[in-house]
Amino acid sequence: MLRGVAHRVLVVEDEEDIAIPLVRTLEREGYDVLWVDSGQRALDELQARSAEVVILDLGLPDMDGLEVCRKARDGGYEGAIMIVTARAGELDRVVGLDYGADDYLSKPFGLAELQARVRALIRRTSGAGGHGDEDDGALRIDVAARRVYAGEDEVPLTGKEFDVLSILAAHRDKVVSRGRLMADVWDENWYGSTKTLDVTIGRLRQKLESVGVSERVVAVRGVGFRLEGSPSDA
Repeated sequence: MLRGVAHRVLVVEDEEDIAIPLVRTLEREGYDVLWVDSGQRALDELQARSAEVVILDLGLPDMDGLEVCRKARDGGYEGAIMIVTARAGELDRVVGLDYGADDYLSKPFGLAELQARVRALIRRTSGAGGHGDEDDGALRIDVAARRVYAGEDEVPLTGKEFDVLSILAAHRDKVVSRGRLMADVWDENWYGSTKTLDVTIGRLRQKLESVGVSERVVAVRGVGFRLEGSPSDA
């Protein structure tokens, strides 16, 4: 769960069936969420009040989301912008980043992945504000860059270790089944031994413990694994 003052997220999405579940999910996470359905309303809101993260759809009815992104940056917006779109081509991603976006998520997407990316963007923007003492030894996951930090120190992880940790972090304090981890990190048609998962978890635990991360990967016998914070984080 989020601690302290609620972080503000602006959702810019014209499709109600996508926006409403997204808003509800973010609100359950503790965010202060505002939803608008047009590019101009998004720009007006950013002028009227701050938002730490903007979740921006490209296919808006009044203007292209890339133009919204460019105008927001030209207008002085310094928060994080995550583009969410059905345009999955590499060129579209490059153009979006060139226009000032911080992250890019292709539709369809899982809500858990979006939550993890929003948390990473919040940590990144909050870290820029000079609150380093509060984050000493804290686990930070930059999903877009596929990098993990303990405080200011990067934790070197393999691709599979990173994927496992990202999923556990997206469901922090909840059990993720062995089957879910095997299907998402390896392959749903994987026929090898699930000992592969145990070996990966063991290496991940060792690396996190070696850099003093307070969160622990806990095994739940017969079910799966859970990422837990230390008692002082409760």
